[in-house]
Amino acid sequence: MGNLDARIEGLTAQATRGRLTADGWGELVELTALRGHVRGRIDDAERAASLAETFVDQVPRDPRSFVARARLAGLFHRFAAALDDLDAAAALGLDRRSVDRERAAVCQAVGRYDEALALHRQGLSIQQDFWTLGAMARCRAESGEVDEAESWFLAARRVFRGVSPFPPAVLEFQCGQMWLAQGGLVSARVWLESATRRLPSYVPAHGHLAEADAAEGRVAVAIERLRRLALASDDPDYATRLARLLGRCEASTEVRFWRAHAAARYEELMARHPEAYADHAAEFWLTVGGDPQRALRLARWNLALRATPRAQTLVNRAMCRVGQHRK
Repeated sequence: MGNLDARIEGLTAQATRGRLTADGWGELVELTALRGHVRGRIDDAERAASLAETFVDQVPRDPRSFVARARLAGLFHRFAAALDDLDAAAALGLDRRSVDRERAAVCQAVGRYDEALALHRQGLSIQQDFWTLGAMARCRAESGEVDEAESWFLAARRVFRGVSPFPPAVLEFQCGQMWLAQGGLVSARVWLESATRRLPSYVPAHGHLAEADAAEGRVAVAIERLRRLALASDDPDYATRLARLLGRCEASTEVRFWRAHAAARYEELMARHPEAYADHAAEFWLTVGGDPQRALRLARWNLALRATPRAQTLVNRAMCRVGQHRK
């Protein structure tokens, strides 16, 4: 992480002096977004999005600038804007294989799994490397085919030949996340602990390990883990989860603190990035936020943006809670 920080600082200094090349701009955007993910810092993701805009302004004839902006638009769930940028990159001469790889990620994010799968298969027919195998794994995971997905995750990890811990750690996190969503606690823990061995400060991986701890009855361990994450991260998801667990322990004063903290933060994020945080805000209002009607409105909007099984499940839960609330 120290090397990552140093590299970002060096590239930022070059950008400030007006000496950053197109390659450098692409690296700066990518590494800033990566750091935001690993540290659970939304402010870094926002900074990466701002840098991607500057990248397009600096080199508007380079298709890579539009790909960088498309990725960040996708990260914030602005999928139409992401596809527009990929069209622009294609018009500027980006090879079809690269465009298709990026399009597949957008299709997958909005629940168009058949289209994403076809694009992934096409990529694999040309080259089977860490990136194409990992993309197929994520597609299978998103569509609920967990056993097949794990075989692709394993295949991707086997072919990795780099020295950076980031790509395999992110891959392991994604597989652990898949198993946790399916209730496979043992498999989830194996993958998530491997990710945190590679990157001890990997915040989202520790967040999911806290979920596993709680599900296995180790509530006190989960609470301590979530306290550290809620203090280190500006993502209110950790404060939400912490408040939920504390509520089970009747720690009312601390519950009120973290609930208020999460509520205020979600108000900020929904004002700036409503598409990206509708689902997490809905989860908050559905649980410790105590407003199931608001949760249902947000969940339905999220489903309209991305028709995934997870989005549908959130709507169903909110509808059920609203019905219970009316009774």
